[in-house]
Amino acid sequence: MGLTGSIGKQLAPKVAGLAPGLTASFVREALHRAIAGVGPLPPAAAAADKQLAEQHGDVDKAVHEVIENHVRYAGAQGFVTNIGGLVTAALTIPTNITGLALIQCRMIAGIAHLRGYDLDDPRVRNALLVTILGEDSVTSLVKKKKIPAPPMALATAPVHDGALDLVISSEVGSDLIAKVAGKRLAVTVGRRVPVVGGIVGMGADGYLTWKIGRYADREFLPRAAR
Repeated sequence: MGLTGSIGKQLAPKVAGLAPGLTASFVREALHRAIAGVGPLPPAAAAADKQLAEQHGDVDKAVHEVIENHVRYAGAQGFVTNIGGLVTAALTIPTNITGLALIQCRMIAGIAHLRGYDLDDPRVRNALLVTILGEDSVTSLVKKKKIPAPPMALATAPVHDGALDLVISSEVGSDLIAKVAGKRLAVTVGRRVPVVGGIVGMGADGYLTWKIGRYADREFLPRAAR
């Protein structure tokens, strides 16, 4: 995970106390808005279908474009401050957390849609949220039996387990806080060295989003021929 990531995990409970709006309901609302569309961003499925058309029906190329687009969104200066209107709770939550939740949910949803998953299915929605945690965290949570399985297995489970909804949302909320806390620490340290601080500040969210996009690409295997 790295030093800043580890410290971010340690700081997460304290930061959560300063952002009481970051609850399970916030995480679910972020996912809903990412799928349905918010502000200048069209629904995840519509954006993914546009990429599919531009790639002449090549799903894998469309998935690549979805990832690349969202990496740019995540890394762009000022993007998260211009989204606006995600949820009322965003007023009490650092905009970086709001932006990460929206961008990453939307990217994963677009990938899942392209691979034939129903974004309205609660099993798929749980899988989308789990994917945000990243492969290492998911593996750890499965070993600790906090969640039953990785994203692909959750999305294709025989039935939806409603008890998982709160567990998954809470884990995602804590993880988002930890990532932002860790990144801010890295930026603070980086400012001691010329140029490094700026690189860290602009690149951290983009890199995290790219890693999660690649994980989603591996997890959401094709379900049906398009």
